[in-house]
Amino acid sequence: MNIIFGRDNASALGENYTVLELDTIQVIESGTELTAFCVVETVPILNMPKLEIMKNLHANLLIEYRKKNWNYCNQALEHLRGFWNNEMDSYYENLQSRITEYTAQDPGSDWSGVVNKSIQN
Repeated sequence: MNIIFGRDNASALGENYTVLELDTIQVIESGTELTAFCVVETVPILNMPKLEIMKNLHANLLIEYRKKNWNYCNQALEHLRGFWNNEMDSYYENLQSRITEYTAQDPGSDWSGVVNKSIQN
């Protein structure tokens, strides 16, 4: 999986490649927000007829994630895992872990789905 940052970069590459949004990340030290995208390297030929449907399902997964619609997310993840030649599975597993945590303990009304990350070690 290749990760790029920024909507402009994603748009430019999206003309020739399958590009999927991942997370919006806020850098703790600066407060800067960056949106990460995945450039999928390989889509198996047998999956090509379902490509647009699965891209839409992935996009809707993120929309519903930000709405805290955990049931939708869990169902979408069942269908998405394995589709992208397993390139996205580690991301989906990470997202599933977050959803499991948020299901057990609501992240609060001010939660936006933005992931806070530090650039310091």
